Amino acid sequence: MIKIWIQALVSVSLVSIISLVGVFFLLLKKEKLKHLQLILVGLATGGLLGGAFFHLLPESYESYSSSGTPSVLLLIGFLLFFILERFLHWHHDHNTIYYPNEIKPFGPINLIADGFHNFLDGLLIASAFLYSTETGIVTTFIVLLHELPQEIGDFGVLIHAGYSIRRALIFNFLSACTAYLGALTVLIFSQAGEILSRAVLPFAAGGFIYLAAADLIPELHTEKAAKRSFVQFIALLTGILLLYLIVIIDIS
Repeated sequence: MIKIWIQALVSVSLVSIISLVGVFFLLLKKEKLKHLQLILVGLATGGLLGGAFFHLLPESYESYSSSGTPSVLLLIGFLLFFILERFLHWHHDHNTIYYPNEIKPFGPINLIADGFHNFLDGLLIASAFLYSTETGIVTTFIVLLHELPQEIGDFGVLIHAGYSIRRALIFNFLSACTAYLGALTVLIFSQAGEILSRAVLPFAAGGFIYLAAADLIPELHTEKAAKRSFVQFIALLTGILLLYLIVIIDIS
């Protein structure tokens, strides 16, 4: 059992470290990074939609005998993220303190949604190692494949929301560390972890869809230049395609 704990936690650590990929953007000039922001937002949007429709939802409907339960949980997730954002807007409107570098509400929303996603990754990795070492290694590899483009996109979203590069790196890493909570939940309470993962899957899908549709796509619409808009659309499609390719790799 100790061997499984070590394998699972080392794998989760590798996945969490991927969140620091944004450190490479420190090498870019601010003007260049600004041009990349909306492209990264497009990539993140595609990753969220691909993750919701190709991964979370299919797994949700497979894990429940009734299709109504995951549908209800998806709507609950969607509505709770809506309420959370309304609260953030309300807090912003009633806050009398002036912040020179204001953070757009979709920044914290993205961190919360990503936290749920990474929590699920931790559940998945630990569950796979409980089954077998080989399954755990394959699962970790698949998670790493889809985490890389998503974390790049998430970093771009945080920068676009108003976070400094340093704060974006720190908060993105802290969000990634929720994978440890997921892994420990499975390792300590294996049965409870399975029940929790079933409930969180459609809930997280609702959050992903809300964030992509309500926050990130409107941000993409702020770009008026036709050429850049086309590049952003290609980035969005790339995010979707990458998540779809993970499905094909997983099946094969």
